[in-house]
Amino acid sequence: MKTYLLPSLKLTVILLVILAGIYPLAIAAVGKLTPGHGDGQTIQYKGRTVGYANIGQKFTKDEYFWSRPSAVDYHADGSGGSNKGPSNPDYLKDVEKRIQDFMKHNPGVSRAEIPAELVTASGSGLDPDLSPAGAKVQVARIAHIRGISAERINNIVDAATEKPLLGLFGPAKVNVLKLNLALDQLKAKN
Repeated sequence: MKTYLLPSLKLTVILLVILAGIYPLAIAAVGKLTPGHGDGQTIQYKGRTVGYANIGQKFTKDEYFWSRPSAVDYHADGSGGSNKGPSNPDYLKDVEKRIQDFMKHNPGVSRAEIPAELVTASGSGLDPDLSPAGAKVQVARIAHIRGISAERINNIVDAATEKPLLGLFGPAKVNVLKLNLALDQLKAKN
């Protein structure tokens, strides 16, 4: 028994040092090299932090681009999806309600023109981005309410669109918070 006990204790101590000490320190060091230095990439507006680049926020005013729906009401401490599938009657009611609400606020948009991302929650419930199509379908509403030409707002969407990494990896996307801040800056310039 002694022949197994001593090597087991040595292995336990070695793994404890590696997995509870060295590995977490290495991950923290890598995090310090990222934007935000491991604390998340904050977005600043007029000298104050207004949000994080990777955590979605709820926008419901018609003068702003709406975010993707959230199953957790944008609470970052409890992120997660609804876990309801497309055959779940409650889920279908939620989606239908979102479609009707979107059409009510965007009267010129047909049901078929609404991207799925605007009526379905993401897996994390905190998705900060929309596709360019998800943003552009809202341009007419925002242009009308703000009294700004749709062309100028489309230009803002185009400027805020992030292309896929290396032109290959991931879809094109638009950060909703950054887009709405660009709208407010445009308003400030007028």
